[in-house]
Amino acid sequence: MTTTVVAGNPKPASRTLDAGERLAEALTGRPADHVIDVVELGPGLLGWGDETVTAAVETVRASSLAIFASPTFKATYTGLLKLFLDQFAGGTGLRGVVSVPLMLGAGPGHALAPDLLLKPVLSELGGTCALPGLYLVDSTYTEDSVLTGYAQRWAPTVAALTGR
Repeated sequence: MTTTVVAGNPKPASRTLDAGERLAEALTGRPADHVIDVVELGPGLLGWGDETVTAAVETVRASSLAIFASPTFKATYTGLLKLFLDQFAGGTGLRGVVSVPLMLGAGPGHALAPDLLLKPVLSELGGTCALPGLYLVDSTYTEDSVLTGYAQRWAPTVAALTGR
């Protein structure tokens, strides 16, 4: 099984990236094979055919499990993540990839955002979105049990879906 974390935070090496890496390890029992900090792809995201962006897209497409992480920004996921997701073919771009939406925010007011806003996009791109989205409070996710509880509940499903 190949696991990739995609973090769409405009800040490099963000808490969003950290949360994605923690979730990948909690769901699979090992660190992610690939980590894509989308901000590092730079202006290549604004067009088509950039070699670095294309390689990142292919890395995700070849994954068994991909965690798509974003901070909550204006009540939804970031435009940066949207630019990256726009590089995938509609309907087939994530075919065969178990896709997990993960969002972080300042409080519980946007707790439904991963399922209401990010999950439909991942589904539209052909991702297998069998798990509910996960929302974490960015100031407490390293101390509370939300991520651990989610992983304990859904790791068997991930294993079954990815043939692990």
